[in-house]
Amino acid sequence: MLDALTAGALEDAARRREQLPADRLEAIALQSRTPLDAASLLSTPKADSPGPHIIAEVKRASPSKGPLADIPEPAALASSYAAGGASAISVLTEERRFLGSLDDLRAVREAVQVPVLRKDFIADEYQLLEARAFGADIVLLIVASLEPARLVQLHRFANGLGLSVLVEVHDEREIDAALAADARILGVNTRDLKTFTMHPERFAELRERIPAGTVAVAESGVRSAADVARYRQDGADAVLVGEALVTDGDPASRVREFGRAA
Repeated sequence: MLDALTAGALEDAARRREQLPADRLEAIALQSRTPLDAASLLSTPKADSPGPHIIAEVKRASPSKGPLADIPEPAALASSYAAGGASAISVLTEERRFLGSLDDLRAVREAVQVPVLRKDFIADEYQLLEARAFGADIVLLIVASLEPARLVQLHRFANGLGLSVLVEVHDEREIDAALAADARILGVNTRDLKTFTMHPERFAELRERIPAGTVAVAESGVRSAADVARYRQDGADAVLVGEALVTDGDPASRVREFGRAA
């Protein structure tokens, strides 16, 4: 599944490249607003609560569950998240299985003041240029979809554009690869990529391998404030939440509740 998603994302990026060559995109990207320093923000404890930073996600669908929510105005949803105290907004831009777009990213960027993450299956510098051009402050790199040397290259290229990088891992070996790439934000995805089953206990098992000074983000498996509190007690600096928020009728209140869980 991960290979298919990454291949599809690269095909879609190649199609966009035909319309907007890399040199023109790079000029646009470098003239865009300076990205926010998300790594520093997420590494700083919240002043108003002992709870973790919440990265709230704009997510219409997933490969495992199909459509989750009709989100006609991603900017409005992102604004609700920010009003509830979200420290950052994640925007799915993958088109085929998550039904996202770069237009969603641009709309959210224009609506909020907090850092914005482009969440996609990134394996090419062109996608990083797109992220900067469309307003992202953070990009996702998934260790499982990249060779170690390629991870290092893309991480350096993103940093050169002023972007923070959330490096996603699933096991000890991937943590080592992330740290070798000088990751400052490390996300532990507790979803098994082969079976899509959840193993929330994996965050605690892997947390001790994440060194001090590196932001530890817990990803997946959040349905309630109790789940957030568990991750926080296990050492999460931030928790990324998608489905539980997009399916809730009052996302601002739910983000506020999650952000106070400790």
